[in-house]
Amino acid sequence: MDDRHGKHYGRLLLPKDCCMYSFRVDVPAQFRFPCQIESLEKKARETHPVKMEPAAGGGGGRQQASRRRPADLGLLALLCSSLLLNAIFLARHFLPPSRLLAGSGGGGGTCGLSWALQAAREAEAVAAVDCSGHGQAFIDGVAGEDGRPGCECNACFGGPDCSLRTPGCTADADSGNPLFLEPYWRRHAAASAVVFSGWHRMSYVTTDGRFQSVELERQIRRLHRAVGNAVADGKHMVFAAGSLQLINALVHALSPDADAGSPPARVVATAPYYGVYRLQTAMFDGREYRWGGTTARWANASRNSSTDGGFIEFVTSPNNPDAMLREPALRGSPAAIFDHAYYWPHFTHIPAPADEDVMLFTISKPSGHAGSRFGWALIRDEKVAKRALEYVSDSIMGASRDTQLRMLGIVKAMLASLHGEDDIFAFGHDVMRSRWRRLNAAVSRSRRISLQKIAPGYCTYFKRIREPSPAYAWVRCEREEDEDCHDALLKANIITRAGVGFEAGSRYTRISLLKSDDDFDVLMERVTDLVDAEKNDDADPGSSSM
Repeated sequence: MDDRHGKHYGRLLLPKDCCMYSFRVDVPAQFRFPCQIESLEKKARETHPVKMEPAAGGGGGRQQASRRRPADLGLLALLCSSLLLNAIFLARHFLPPSRLLAGSGGGGGTCGLSWALQAAREAEAVAAVDCSGHGQAFIDGVAGEDGRPGCECNACFGGPDCSLRTPGCTADADSGNPLFLEPYWRRHAAASAVVFSGWHRMSYVTTDGRFQSVELERQIRRLHRAVGNAVADGKHMVFAAGSLQLINALVHALSPDADAGSPPARVVATAPYYGVYRLQTAMFDGREYRWGGTTARWANASRNSSTDGGFIEFVTSPNNPDAMLREPALRGSPAAIFDHAYYWPHFTHIPAPADEDVMLFTISKPSGHAGSRFGWALIRDEKVAKRALEYVSDSIMGASRDTQLRMLGIVKAMLASLHGEDDIFAFGHDVMRSRWRRLNAAVSRSRRISLQKIAPGYCTYFKRIREPSPAYAWVRCEREEDEDCHDALLKANIITRAGVGFEAGSRYTRISLLKSDDDFDVLMERVTDLVDAEKNDDADPGSSSM
């Protein structure tokens, strides 16, 4: 095989007279099977060796060859080329990738793979299961009678191949499950695939006795520099099992030492805020900290905090649930944790790199891999970083080594795509912008519900003013009788996350825009039904749709 100038060429083995001639064919990337061509070539040489015998009469062979007419040679070449191309297209159309990768015996057809080949075949076979575009099969899925995992269908779809649509299905827009990026990774299956041995990182520790991958840390710093959303240089990095674990790890790291007899710190946030801050602080019930409520309660007290342990303020920017960029509300607060989970170009414009003392990130939002449970913190102060690392080490001995390896592959794939045709952030922004536009267009016809207002902003990553593309819609019910907005939308078959969980009042509720295309399509159907019913009620005051 040859790979000059980025093109793959193969010496083609064709039957009978075709083998007498040499062809060089430029094969497109999607039809390249170098392993098979080399294997077939080798097998052909072993099975039918070509013997070069001199023709009788010395030069008789040359005289006979000279009598072949050029037209005959051209016709034969055309015929052989046609047979070859038809064989390639048929193989591509009818054979799954796993069969195309399979060898014809021995090691010649395995591309040099041995123990990894079976795992690759299994992964490709499961990925090729047809779920009608409304679900997928997983290697760890429940096996059917044939011993193979079946389709796991998206919400509102069922049947063995997920082809059956559930009529009148309820739209589930509660969770922030970032499945909108699943199509991206399907298109880039090869770049994001990770295969590793059964003996990979069996030890508790990694390089230099650490719990963290040195190379993954280096690649994450590269990602922040390339995107321009955070200053990672000069800061310590702490890995954890998702951002949820880091929430309490950072609260612990910033709290006064309980053994020093200091009063506990008050953990606060500005409403509406991510409710897990309150839930985790109350659940762990540490001696060195306690939940202090919203910042509005302490706006004046923060100027004189000598009588208590001070404040630890959570600042979520962009905010969950309303997507607003935020600054600390308590200017006198000695400590703040900046949750930048959504500070990526597909969710918000990036005006400048974030450079706070304590910053929190999670892989689930930039790449969509929520199930991998991986997050990291960037911390300027060495003592704070050490306490956070000790918290993670003492609780789980560091993030999973298998997860860190997979995330290394994902981050590398993201870096390779930046500012190109396959840029993950451009893809994500296009999807989220389109969803926001569609939802806004539907809700603009309603006087019953309204959405938050988000202005376009200049993004240093895209180098232009970008339209809004928030992860969530923050909905307010405007009618007096819809005091509980969550309940009002639930009656319209839309499941949301109630505003009371964000300490914002019952007139608000959150709609997630992050889920799969199927989820969003069902959501739009239900929202359209709600708005149409409102229009019908306005036209006929004597009727009621609820």
